Amino acid sequence: MKTKITVIKITVFLGVFFFRGICFAQEPLETIIYDVKPLGIGTCEYQDFGPTEYNGQEARLTIFKTDVAGFKDKEVILSEAGSYLPILVRRDISIWLHDENITEEYSIRQNSFKLTKFQGGKKTEEYTVKGKKPIQNAILVPFSLRGAPELKIGTTFDVILPAEYTVKLISIEDVNVPAGKFKTYHFTSKPEKFEIWISADNLRIPVKIRGLGGIPYTLEMKKRFTK
Repeated sequence: MKTKITVIKITVFLGVFFFRGICFAQEPLETIIYDVKPLGIGTCEYQDFGPTEYNGQEARLTIFKTDVAGFKDKEVILSEAGSYLPILVRRDISIWLHDENITEEYSIRQNSFKLTKFQGGKKTEEYTVKGKKPIQNAILVPFSLRGAPELKIGTTFDVILPAEYTVKLISIEDVNVPAGKFKTYHFTSKPEKFEIWISADNLRIPVKIRGLGGIPYTLEMKKRFTK
C-alpha cells in the first residue's frame, strides 16, 4: 500500500534561484537506472517519489537525472495524479562550465506552458508555448504508457510535446538490455522521433527508449529498485 507523503510548504534552493517546493519522502518508491548509448559513458536515473500535493491538488513527484559526456541535467517534475500531465518542471542544467536553470509552469486547461530561463540568478528568457491539446512532458511519456488500460497491436496514442505525434504499438518482441532479457511492447512515433519498449507484463517498465532527433541516443535499463 502506498503511503501518502506528508506535505510541508517550504522554500527550496535549487541552483541559483529560489522556488516554493514540497517536502517528500527521502527514498523514492521506484528507481530505474539507464545506460546511455552511444553518447559515451553516462547514465540516466528515473526516481518516482509517488503521490504528493501541490497548490491544493493531488500530484506526483518525479526526478530525472542525466549525467553523460560533460552534460548534467536534473529535472524535478510535478505531474497531475493519474494522468502524467505535467504541472511544474524545474531543471538544473550544466554543460561544462555553463549552468542554466529552467522553470516550466503548465496550464492543462489552456493547453500551454510558460518557460522561464535563468543564468547567474537573473532571468534571461521567458515565453509561452501553446498546443492543440494538453502538453505532455517528454520524460514522462514512456511512463504514461504504463497506465494504458489495454494494449493490442495497432493501438495508438496522441502525444503533444507541443509538436504532435502518434504513438503506435507495432509489435511484441524480446529485447536484451543490461538488466536482462524482457518480452516487450514496442512503440514507434509518427513523425519518427522516438521508440519505446515497455515490459509486456503488469509492471510495464520502460526498459528501452530511443531518441531519433538531432543527436540519436538509446537508454537501456541497467538496474531497477523499489521501496
